[in-house]
Parts: sequence; structure tokens; C-alpha cells
Amino acid sequence: MAINGFETKAGLLLGRKLGMTRVYDENNVSLPVTVIEIPEAHVTQIRTPEIDGYAAVQVAAFDARPKNSTIPVIGHDAKAGVEVKREHREFRVPAEQLGDYDLGMRLSLADLEQVAFVDVVGTSKGKGFAGGMKRHGFKGQQATHGVERKHRSPGSIGGHANNAGMSGRIKKGKKMAGHLGNERVTVRSLPVVRIDAEKGILLVKGPVPGANKGIVEVRPSVRLYTSKSKAAFGS
Repeated sequence: MAINGFETKAGLLLGRKLGMTRVYDENNVSLPVTVIEIPEAHVTQIRTPEIDGYAAVQVAAFDARPKNSTIPVIGHDAKAGVEVKREHREFRVPAEQLGDYDLGMRLSLADLEQVAFVDVVGTSKGKGFAGGMKRHGFKGQQATHGVERKHRSPGSIGGHANNAGMSGRIKKGKKMAGHLGNERVTVRSLPVVRIDAEKGILLVKGPVPGANKGIVEVRPSVRLYTSKSKAAFGS
């Protein structure tokens, strides 16, 4: 399978965000990096278009005690010939690549040895109910000139028409106060700074969604930006 211009194995992994630190490159330049712990994973299910209507691979990682799991999950993992796992996630793959995977197949950090950039998927930090200024970056009302205690108000909204151009209904998607965070976030094309396959540690440069100890999905980048594509391929 060609990933980021190199021939490599699957590279679909689950990890745990540990936090941030810094490392020094060969030119003694300090690089801020995010540390992701990635244990050995296994393929526990293969979704096919004929049976499921789409092509995907289910990957499981992080050992769990059977007493802390459920009978369906124990049986599901046993069918794939692996020990009970705590985390199970699906990765969409092209249908023609399903032949590269088998039930019980081992996936490790060593699969990313030749990968220059990865995508990291996680759940962002939940921040509860937030106002328009914090949620959408509104500037708020004036601080003087007769404005009452409404400095963080988004302003009037009742005069907006709907999508049909009639009535006083609010348009769908109007930026207002509401729930902030706790969403699935994908950060694309993070540079791989260092890989320690023996310890199961991946160092990437850039933002990784979620809080420390949160579970993230790591995959080879599926779309490289122009500048990073030139860095990877040298053209």
C-alpha cells in the first residue's frame, strides 16, 4: 500500500494523548511536540460493501480485563482471535484495499516508520454552554455610548428572514450561543517528528484534539497540503 509516497503496511492505529514536551532535531532546534502512546492493535472486523454497504476496517487496542467488559465484546474479540480490548474504532478504506487486512492482523507503530505526515482524529475538549463571543469570536457590543449591561450580547437577531426570504424565522446555522466543544475533530497532515516503536511512542508536531489521556485515532495522511506534499516528495 502506498502511503505518503512510500510502500508500507496498514498504519491504522489507536493511541492515547499523553501531553506535550520538546525535542531537539539534528540542527539542535527545539521542536514542541505532542506525545501519543500507541500500543499494538488488532483488526477485529472487516466491513464489506456486499454485506455492510461500505468498506471499513475495525481496529481494537488497549487490553481490558474480561470482568470490566461485556459478553458481546468478549465474543466479538474472540471471533477475531484476540484478547479482550477496551477501544474499538472503524477506519474507512477503499474497497480495493480490503484484501490487505485479515481478522486478527497485528498493527503496530512500526507500520508508520516511512510515513512523513499523519492525520489525528479525536474528541475536542467539552466547554459546556458558551456565549457568542467565546464560541464564535464575536467582538461584542460597545463598552460606552449608552450600551447597558449587554456588552457580550450578540445583538439583535429577530430581523433576519429565513432561507426563503420571507417571515421572521431565523436562518438555519445562525451563529448563536450554544454547546461548545466535545466534537469529533480531525487535524490533518501533522509532521511525524520521531517514532519509538519499541516503547510505542509517537511524537508529532502540531495540535492534537482532546485532553490528556484521551483516545485518538492515527492514520497516514489522506490529503497533503501543497507545501507538505513538496516536503514529502521533493517536487
